[in-house]
Amino acid sequence: MSTAPLAAERRPAQAALLLLAMTSLFWGLNWPVMKLALTGIPVLPFRAICLLVAGPTMLTIARLRGDSLRLSRGEALRLTLAAFFNVTLWHLSTAYGVSKMPAGRASIIAYTMPAWASLFGALFLGEKLTWSRVAALVLGMGGVAALLLPELHAIRAAPLGAASMILAALSWAAGTVVTKRYHWTGSVAALTGWQICLGGAPIVAAALIIGPFPGLARADAETLAALGYVIFCGMVIGQWGWFAVLARLPVARASIGTLAIPIIGVLSSTLLLGERLGPPELVALALVVAALSLALRPGAPARS
Repeated sequence: MSTAPLAAERRPAQAALLLLAMTSLFWGLNWPVMKLALTGIPVLPFRAICLLVAGPTMLTIARLRGDSLRLSRGEALRLTLAAFFNVTLWHLSTAYGVSKMPAGRASIIAYTMPAWASLFGALFLGEKLTWSRVAALVLGMGGVAALLLPELHAIRAAPLGAASMILAALSWAAGTVVTKRYHWTGSVAALTGWQICLGGAPIVAAALIIGPFPGLARADAETLAALGYVIFCGMVIGQWGWFAVLARLPVARASIGTLAIPIIGVLSSTLLLGERLGPPELVALALVVAALSLALRPGAPARS
């Protein structure tokens, strides 16, 4: 049998690799830039503004591509549940977590999500929990421990930052399981735009009920530039790039490519924010990367 088709499968399109690199760069830089934006804009107004702009923008892009924006009643209910985990909990938890702890550490904790998703998939989707996935979960939690143990005294005094990032990872994993559980008829771009709008609605409503966006009028140019980056580079262009990658690469291979994101987050936080990069951070990075590699590697054995 000819090996040419197999060889072709192993050579992803150069354009897809470039898009994956672009997406990883934008999302990795998004962590320290978000930290900069949150120094001048409170958490709730910050997330409300991001979602209020990004959701309609995504739907507009989907419409311009010719995608249908219609949702059946049943699909809308399922999408609302997915949006609660993927958008509402994720965006509130990450923004609050980054405001309370170094952005590089926050990104490491957030990207333990695939280990949690492996566990949730076994519990709620009946997927086999292989030994490699168990090892990934252990390694991922070891990375979190290496990151947090050196500063237990600070965590005991103000534990909400780390707890918020763990909640963010759990909510992203839960949203992934909900998304995988159901069949969707719309395009990825349209469904994601609807998720941003549905999941962002309670955040926007809460921000409006609480009152005018405090501090936004007094935000300096650096804060406003950071806000613009998060909206258009981190959310709009980053999501568009991710959709394009998924259209060209298998999901597992594309997901493995996102391992660069927490690494870029830690390194860029060191450069932009002056956050320290010591042995605990390096150990945590190594353990989390190893965990994600095991959890997402293609062709893993199916022994339970």
